[in-house]
Amino acid sequence: MMEAITYWRKYAYLAENTFSFAGIFFRELPLKNTFSIEDGKLWMRRLLQGKISLDELKGDLCSRMPYSDIEALYDCVLNKPLHYRNRAVGILSFYKDIDQKAITEYLFIPKSTLRANFITYQSKGLSHILSDKGKRLLIHDDPKYIEKIFSILHSPPIAFGFNRTSWRQEDIQKVMKASDMHVSKHVIRKILDNAGYKYRKARIVLTSNDPEYKEKVQRIKDILSNLGPNEKFFSIDEYGPFAIKLQGGRSLVPPAATKVVPQWQRSKASLIITAALELSTNQIIHFYSKSKNTSEMIKLLNILVDRYSDEECIYFSWDAASWHASKELYKRVDEINGEEYREKTKSPIVKLAPLPTCAQFLNVIESVFSGMARAIIHNSDYASDSECQTAIDRYFDERNEYFQKNPKRAGNKIWGKERVKATFRESNNCKDPKY
Repeated sequence: MMEAITYWRKYAYLAENTFSFAGIFFRELPLKNTFSIEDGKLWMRRLLQGKISLDELKGDLCSRMPYSDIEALYDCVLNKPLHYRNRAVGILSFYKDIDQKAITEYLFIPKSTLRANFITYQSKGLSHILSDKGKRLLIHDDPKYIEKIFSILHSPPIAFGFNRTSWRQEDIQKVMKASDMHVSKHVIRKILDNAGYKYRKARIVLTSNDPEYKEKVQRIKDILSNLGPNEKFFSIDEYGPFAIKLQGGRSLVPPAATKVVPQWQRSKASLIITAALELSTNQIIHFYSKSKNTSEMIKLLNILVDRYSDEECIYFSWDAASWHASKELYKRVDEINGEEYREKTKSPIVKLAPLPTCAQFLNVIESVFSGMARAIIHNSDYASDSECQTAIDRYFDERNEYFQKNPKRAGNKIWGKERVKATFRESNNCKDPKY
């Protein structure tokens, strides 16, 4: 009689705590929990953090589980993703006599999931707990559907009768339906996301149409790589004209505040900056012009020849603007390079290294102009052109002083605001499209 009562109690416990089903054999478990809910959660936390050693775990569970299962579940707890980690912790905690409520609350899983994992382990073994192989294949993981969708994408929409130049998900869905492969837009989106496909707007890239592009770029590279100690290389360009008025730009604003700039403003004045950047010392020489023309280029040429009179050679590099390649300018260069002029003035030889046509993005000084604009022009509201000039002069003076104290050929970004490093590279995009 006592044996029958004991058997009935054990059967009732298994029905309540191990979810016994017909035809499934369960290993014997204790008849009561030995942990409180809080103690159970603390044990699971220690297990997840690796505070419980494998030997300690084997000592606790070796009478109820095979060593190999304990080792595999312990490795899963420490090294596998969350999905499998929760399964392993749930099974080990169950065999540790931790209350089911503590397990489900700590792992944030429903009791049905804990029940299903335990039944799977008891009936099918550990391999089905640590792997999802053998489960029903989802449509978005089915190679047949993936291959079909990408075969559609690799053909233009017009090939399937759609008067479009780009694919939409609804169009792909219609083609799949015509092939007797019914899928939802969610499945199509999931397949595309898994492959890293996204809808993106085409980016316009700056290119040069100069037939001698490679030769001109290579010549500049050769000059820079062999630049002597008594030689200087100048990147030359103009900035502007730009209006002296209230300017917009990125800035910190308080919550619920919107910075506005009137669309129509009366300009107080306008400025053009003509400047040269010497690449080996990162020094800027600049002045203000009323227009962009050959006379301003000759003025800059004279300033540089005079300032760098102790050099043997100076190189001029600029874009293909018409006033950069005028006959008058070339005539002045030939005059400076004449023996009579050089003997009289002790001036350096001037050599020209023009950039390819439509290659302003290679002009290094554009990077400096971009940094200056972000720091000085954006968000400004100067009262006059003289006030703006003072700010620009100070910016360039501080920049020059920085590189005098920290000499660095083709220096890094200045003040963290320049678009790219002030260095000549064929992949550069120095010119900001906003300016």
